[in-house]
Amino acid sequence: MEDKKANIVGAAVIIGLIVFIIVARVSLKLSRAFFLIAGAGIAVILAVFVCLVIRGRYHRRRKVLEKRLVSEGRELRIEYSFLRKVAGVPIKFRLKELEDATDNFQALLGKGSSASVFKGILGDGTSVAVKRIDGEQHGEKEFRSEVAAIASVQHVNLLRLIGYCCLPGGPRFLVYEFIPNGSLDYWIFHRRQRETRNHPGGCLAWDLRYRVAIDVAKALSYLHHDCRSRILHLDVKPENILLDENYRAIVADFGLSKLMGKDESRVITTIRGTRGYLAPEWLLEHGVSEKSDIYSYGMVLLEMIGGQRNVSLVEDGTDRSQRKWQFFPKIVSKKLKEGKLIEAVDKRLVEAGGIDDRELKRLVYVALWCIQERAKLRPSMAQVVEMLEGRVVVDEPPDTQMVVVDLLSIDEEDCDYHHRPKITTIGSDVDRNIPTSASSSFSMSVLSGR
Repeated sequence: MEDKKANIVGAAVIIGLIVFIIVARVSLKLSRAFFLIAGAGIAVILAVFVCLVIRGRYHRRRKVLEKRLVSEGRELRIEYSFLRKVAGVPIKFRLKELEDATDNFQALLGKGSSASVFKGILGDGTSVAVKRIDGEQHGEKEFRSEVAAIASVQHVNLLRLIGYCCLPGGPRFLVYEFIPNGSLDYWIFHRRQRETRNHPGGCLAWDLRYRVAIDVAKALSYLHHDCRSRILHLDVKPENILLDENYRAIVADFGLSKLMGKDESRVITTIRGTRGYLAPEWLLEHGVSEKSDIYSYGMVLLEMIGGQRNVSLVEDGTDRSQRKWQFFPKIVSKKLKEGKLIEAVDKRLVEAGGIDDRELKRLVYVALWCIQERAKLRPSMAQVVEMLEGRVVVDEPPDTQMVVVDLLSIDEEDCDYHHRPKITTIGSDVDRNIPTSASSSFSMSVLSGR
């Protein structure tokens, strides 16, 4: 715009001088004064013309240099972004970049109690899932340090964190790679057609379920044993297990998990996680360890076997008063004793066939070992991997004397407060260190004998 104005002004000056010289010629004839005026005017015209030519050439060169710098800067930014991704360093995004990538957060993939996930496409064409975390559960310094620690974790079965966005006093954003086939719950549970209309889903075959079990075990084993700081997931559930295009499992939502030092065996933290997957020691305020993740993993294995939630409401006809809560692990244990394990398997898998009886028995054994009430009896995730891969013999799990049924797994809106199950006496072989008078613990759990 400035160059255009300069050209217009220069042209106006030249035209004005030419008109002035013509007027001087008419009025002064060929006098000495005319020649002086004409000479000065012509000199000014030439000077203006030369300035315009020089300015035009300079402007053209400047544009060429600007284009070259912009191109080189774009290449440098792409290269820088690529190197950060390769090194596992999280990228700090601006809010405007995330708004542009997600079309102002329009494509909602899922929503939880404190976070929402949106699909987006970055400027370089990378498909991402942007998780918006509402509330301030972590301070900014703690948030950044945990993001940096988790972003350095690299494993084929762990969801890769690409970057983050942290707004003072506002929501925080985590940017993950996008996994096309969605979460495991849409592939193992019975869903109505309207519930899966906007989500990929179906009935995952037995061999794929078994492979998913191994993939998840490897991911958790890596977090527990192979990281510089031991990482507890604390929210293992089907919704946090994603399936890629080859139906390999990708463990997600471990970005703000609990970091433990190698010398720590147990940590005390506020209750977090999902109802139905919380380990007994957590509910009883004994602190958590990697064994808490193993308990949750065992519950997920049972849900993969049965194609149903571990705690579900069973209705008897149309009489709502006859409804009762069903605890699936108890059913599996009973069928195992009766030698009718196939009756506990997802009916869709039984109809489709292809179930390996040895794999089924091995998977049930591992699951029941993982959900032992005493944390010391549960195997490590490294041992679980060896069991599932058939490298070690899996012994039959011990007969459990009591079950901790998590009341947090029951929707209080569907349960009459006056008909809640009462706390019964704990068996004599239960750990005597459990505080039997802690109302805060029993308000969250029900201890019932098998």
